[in-house]
Amino acid sequence: MRSAPRSVNRRHVLAGAAALGLAAALPGPSRAADAPRRGGVLKYATLGLDTSDPHRHTGSIGVQQLYVEALTSIGPDGGIEPFLAESFDISEDGKTYRFTLRDGVTFHDGAVLTAADVVANIERVKTRISGGWLASAMKLVDAATAPDARTVVVSLKEPYGPLLGLMSELWIVSPRSDGWTDTVRTPIGTGPFRFGPWQPKVRLTAPAHAGYWRAGMPYLEAVDCDLRDDVDKALALRAGDLHIANVTRDVAAQLAKSGEIAVRPLKDTSWYFLSFNNRKPRPPFDDLRVRRAIAYAMDKTAFMRFVAGDNGVVTNQMVAPGNVYFDQAQHDRDAHARPDLDKAKALLAEAGVKPAEVRIELVSWQESYPQVAVQMLRRLGFQVNHVALDDIGTQKRLGQYDWDVTVIHSGPRADVFLRYVRLMSDGPNPVLWGGVQDPEFDRLVKAAVAAPDPAGRKASYTAAWQRVIDNYYTVVLGHAADLIAFRRQVQGYDPGFTWSPNWASGGLARTWLAG
Repeated sequence: MRSAPRSVNRRHVLAGAAALGLAAALPGPSRAADAPRRGGVLKYATLGLDTSDPHRHTGSIGVQQLYVEALTSIGPDGGIEPFLAESFDISEDGKTYRFTLRDGVTFHDGAVLTAADVVANIERVKTRISGGWLASAMKLVDAATAPDARTVVVSLKEPYGPLLGLMSELWIVSPRSDGWTDTVRTPIGTGPFRFGPWQPKVRLTAPAHAGYWRAGMPYLEAVDCDLRDDVDKALALRAGDLHIANVTRDVAAQLAKSGEIAVRPLKDTSWYFLSFNNRKPRPPFDDLRVRRAIAYAMDKTAFMRFVAGDNGVVTNQMVAPGNVYFDQAQHDRDAHARPDLDKAKALLAEAGVKPAEVRIELVSWQESYPQVAVQMLRRLGFQVNHVALDDIGTQKRLGQYDWDVTVIHSGPRADVFLRYVRLMSDGPNPVLWGGVQDPEFDRLVKAAVAAPDPAGRKASYTAAWQRVIDNYYTVVLGHAADLIAFRRQVQGYDPGFTWSPNWASGGLARTWLAG
């Protein structure tokens, strides 16, 4: 077995804002000279909470990591950090992972975390969860065993490079949690805060866990999570009704002028894209020429300027420049780096399509940026019926596959595989990408995750992405970093690599409110 160092850098990670030209423009994180102050309720609003079952979420992961933790976590640099596991070893053939649990970690009900609890979570995801981030990955687990109370051994059917990154999103829930055999209704975790009163789409109150395994933490009395979609976060931040919230770039610029609010980006980026319905495409959108025409109509630079000002990155890649999986040659060959309406119109004519006679059914979240793409489609003469819904409504509608185009974005991920898996034929929650069904793409992604060396892994991922480009399953418009605003009284806090509010080396367990 070879030992994994404390931080395993699985990729050359974007240094968040620095790579996107943001760091110099935004104030630095709050730093306090005094010792942490105990008490106080922190008011928090980033992503929502779509389920009480940590194994069944469909993307809203900005809250639940307050009360559940995993064997590993993702550090600010994108490296893998031991979390509930104090260490881990990987066999030379890459098929066996041995995790050593920290001593004395307790669940919120006072029971000590054991290796058997971890194995039960792995088995639950493997056998009872049909969707979610880990559904495909857990199918590769040949066995998960607990040789003793603090040792977990995971044996794989084949080498699987992303496992340590993915394990950061296998949140450990006590098997004694209400609803364990079906849908967990009251999760019992090990996090610094407990799952308290929850009103879906309204509020979650997470009281401090007095028996938290990191001595002296958390400092806060509780975290009050505002889950409403319609809250004016800028107004709430200014009024002190929120302490931490995600904000848009135009709002961030205004808030930063106040002197009372700092703004920092997540370390990883969100990617923005236009996807076609790939599961049940309706004519003429099953014609590659029509898809190419729509791609030529997209002014990526204008779109990303609307999204992120001068700090948006225009590319055709799933990841942004600076990431080890960014392929410069593919980026340089982007046929749609600049719009070309003449080519678009010629392709439509070649396909025998009269845009004025075609109505595009376009589904999106209730965001402003999809309307930019709508106007670009209308410039070609298409009729566009733009249906903008909340998160749950959008996911449901996209899952019906009765639409033509979606313009949407996807946020930071713990490992690049968590982006690729969503485009696989049996991938979890594939609707944002139109339910791609491509066996060759699947094969290439599987080859990437099984590759023993980073160069081979990148080559297979790059080949898989070329199929996406060639078949116009989705058209990447660009990348931008999501921004987090927080009041100056918030101390010890800086956004992490992903949306997680808590991880091994940072987050809300270490945060306090200055008097």
